[in-house]
Amino acid sequence: MSTTQRWPILVAWICGISTVVGFDMAASAASPSQKKQGLAEKAAIQTVLAYATAISQGDRVTFGRLDFSCQYRRLTESQQGSSVSHVSLYEQCWQEMAHSHTHLLKRTDRGMDVLWPSTGPLVFYGDDLPELPASAFVMDVIGLTPPGSGLHLTPTATRRIPNGSFRLTPDGPILSVPATVVEMTVHYLDPLTAPVTYAPGTVRWTNTVKRARGALKSVTTQWVMFSGLKRYGFAEDRAVVLRPVPQRPDSAGPSPEIIPFATEKSRALPSSLAWWGPQDQPGTLTAAAVRAASFPELRDRVALLNRVLIIDPNHTEALTILSKHLYSALLQQAAERHHVIVKTPALARLLNEFYWNIYSAAGRVELASTMEMGGLTDPTPADLLYRMLPAMETLSRLHPELLDNRFRLGIAYRWNNDQLPMIQTFEALVRDIPDHHRPQKVEALLQLAWSRINKVAWNRVLHDPDSVKAYSDAEAALTLAELPIDKFLAEYTMAYCMIFMPNYGDKAKLLHHLTEAKQWFDQIADKHEQDEMVWRYFLHTELLKAVLDADPMFKPIVAASGEGQG
Repeated sequence: MSTTQRWPILVAWICGISTVVGFDMAASAASPSQKKQGLAEKAAIQTVLAYATAISQGDRVTFGRLDFSCQYRRLTESQQGSSVSHVSLYEQCWQEMAHSHTHLLKRTDRGMDVLWPSTGPLVFYGDDLPELPASAFVMDVIGLTPPGSGLHLTPTATRRIPNGSFRLTPDGPILSVPATVVEMTVHYLDPLTAPVTYAPGTVRWTNTVKRARGALKSVTTQWVMFSGLKRYGFAEDRAVVLRPVPQRPDSAGPSPEIIPFATEKSRALPSSLAWWGPQDQPGTLTAAAVRAASFPELRDRVALLNRVLIIDPNHTEALTILSKHLYSALLQQAAERHHVIVKTPALARLLNEFYWNIYSAAGRVELASTMEMGGLTDPTPADLLYRMLPAMETLSRLHPELLDNRFRLGIAYRWNNDQLPMIQTFEALVRDIPDHHRPQKVEALLQLAWSRINKVAWNRVLHDPDSVKAYSDAEAALTLAELPIDKFLAEYTMAYCMIFMPNYGDKAKLLHHLTEAKQWFDQIADKHEQDEMVWRYFLHTELLKAVLDADPMFKPIVAASGEGQG
């Protein structure tokens, strides 16, 4: 290499050395203060992290050692000659902190609004969130699922704030110590056990409006830490200020002094809230919905499905399972009320639906009064109905091809006395179901007829054209029906329609329909005495029974049915 070629390299090498030396000298000049600041920030982060971790793991001793209020009491009580051990004091401080969280663990769910976990503590922050201490967001009861505590802590920022101050005696001097705020993000690991808040965007209008809830995914909390405490006699040099020191009885006055004083509080930053969403852990949600279906208790099933749906309101599996199980529970409650034992499964379902059809157009108290309204301890049929309706509506909107759900939705509208939707839902089904799908077409026509009947029965309007339309729907169903149970229901429905017509229409025709209905009924019943009770139940329904008892021409069919049940 020539001298000409080496010269630029040599110049660059010399310049590089001088630059490095300059940087090193600048760094060396700034290093004492930067190093001191860095060490202080690191110590603050370690203290707050240890303190918050101790709360999340139920570590009373570490909590007590790093809690300013507890250390202040230990110092002042020892100066007064108290013999209480520090371990007992730490337990007392812990219980006081835990007591401040008690209202967050009280269940406020009613009826079918229960959330998973269905028993035990459910952390719900509600409207108190902005005023809660930071400890509320790392409680040891959060996410009690092995192997972890249910949360993870990540330090995100630190900043110095004006010094904190306090007195050690009522008349003593005001002592000042450095104060630091450490921001710590709390990540909740399990969407199924995470704390619950009101969902983003919800507004508190009135107590009668149920506000949407959400499962909290993360929140940033800030913790106030004091340092330089040992020079005043504290056992630890650093401590976290969570809440004021409890006032002694003898120090209470018109305006007791707050100890300690700081310009910031250990609290959550409401703007930092983030919630679990549908895309975060879709596999967990689907597995939870499937798992919920296997629970023996309805409360547990609904609680877990509700938890899935506050995270993903459009979760198909959860909506399907929830609506099916609530519908089945309503049918079971019908069976417990009419007390008729039915041997044939298809007939049992028909009778249970029929029970609510008649009841929803008459007394309907149990379908309108919820557990909360009635001051009851157990969910009412109204609780089941009101919870399954929105689930069915959402599922119908997302998946109109699921005809079973649309059928159940139309029936639920009928039981809820939603007169337009209960008719329109089945009119749409009659249009959408091809004629060659005869069983479904027959069912749609019969359900449409019963929706019209319920409208007429509830409104008590004479000459309502829907009674005539209902008869026509049932007649159309009879022409398509192939199964004896469908033919029975079609004949019975036509007879029932006629009791709302002027002078009951043609009485001989009404008797003919009932006679035909009995013949088809005999083909689906198992000839048990219990099944004969089902027939008597249909025949002795209050409105129909009043018509049959009023005219001698119906005595043969009434007598043949034996003593009925109204």
